Amino acid sequence: MLTGLNMLALFLSAILSWHYLVGGAISGCGGGNLCDQVLNSRWSALVGIIPVSGLAMGIYLAMLVASFYIGPTTEVQIRRMAWSTMLLLAGSVAGSAIWFTILQIWVIKDFCSYCMTAHIAGLLLVALVIWRAITEFDNNAMNIPITNCTNAQNVSQATARRIIAPLPAMSLFLTGLFLAGIIAVYQGSSTPSVVYNEGQSQDNLPVFDYNTIPIIGSPDAPYVVSLLFDYQCSHCQKIHFMLNEVIRRYAGKLAFVLCPVPLNTHCNPYVPRDVDAFKNSCELAKIGLTVWVANREVFPAFENWMFTFESGNSWHPRSLEAVRAKAVELVGKEKFDSAWTDPWMGRYMQTCIRIYGQTIQNGKGGIPKLIFGSRWVVPELHNADDFIMILQKSLAVPKS
Repeated sequence: MLTGLNMLALFLSAILSWHYLVGGAISGCGGGNLCDQVLNSRWSALVGIIPVSGLAMGIYLAMLVASFYIGPTTEVQIRRMAWSTMLLLAGSVAGSAIWFTILQIWVIKDFCSYCMTAHIAGLLLVALVIWRAITEFDNNAMNIPITNCTNAQNVSQATARRIIAPLPAMSLFLTGLFLAGIIAVYQGSSTPSVVYNEGQSQDNLPVFDYNTIPIIGSPDAPYVVSLLFDYQCSHCQKIHFMLNEVIRRYAGKLAFVLCPVPLNTHCNPYVPRDVDAFKNSCELAKIGLTVWVANREVFPAFENWMFTFESGNSWHPRSLEAVRAKAVELVGKEKFDSAWTDPWMGRYMQTCIRIYGQTIQNGKGGIPKLIFGSRWVVPELHNADDFIMILQKSLAVPKS
């Protein structure tokens, strides 16, 4: 059981490390879905270079090797060293699993199935190591019956020969927790990267007529950046409310084309498989474009409503029924029904999706995606300052 859990966690860590180093999509984690967002976030590496999955792989490999020397046939001194190593590393595994689970729940707000499976396997492994350690301590003293003074002395000697006493064992485990805590503190306090994927398209990307497509800012602005997004993407929601501020800082010389790219196989062939989080993406994108066709003046109000909080302090995508009702409320049912059948919407969405496909690199998609000329970047923005830095350094948008 112990070896099996160790091998599972080691195998998953190796897969994640390979993905980080050589790129490519992991089965079920490509196309910018929730898993892809986690694997490509700044939390997946230390100092932007060392994959945390690589550290995990080293820890699980060391635990696997140590587990070969904890059996009763091994010399006592070596067994003691092996158990010390196991307990120290178990503390690191427990602390790391807790930290990265917290990150996925409250910070990234997306989940990686491979990561969570590795964390669960790691925590089960930790529990098994602790249980085995406790059993090992007890068995040395409990197997000798106390019938006379001689046996009592033998029990005392057996107790003295325990592999590791409870207090040192707990100290080793807590030391491992402390080491994991150092990584957590470092990641939490370090200056975050604002880019987790960028590149340059080798193909000629489609050119738009900015007067005929959804755009924030003036279609006559000298610099126009395309924004690929999905109405059910939490990272897209964060970037949406920075757009007007960035345009203001550029004194109106910048505009953003809104390119809906649903992360759903029903309309996007570049997505490897569907996930529940994006099950309505195709329909929501079409409704948004319908509003644009029916009445461009109310489109900004629709966009803002799509990305505002419904309640509380966290954002959740609007339901399909609520979005359709809001669209009809804004443009009127007659105009909505008339615009719904306009073939332009399908052509425009497919153009946006084709751009998405042309900017996939090493199997990595990801949205939101900013494109200027042939350059593109998938940002992890925190504020408008980060946004402008990306525009100028990664996309080479001239300064305002």
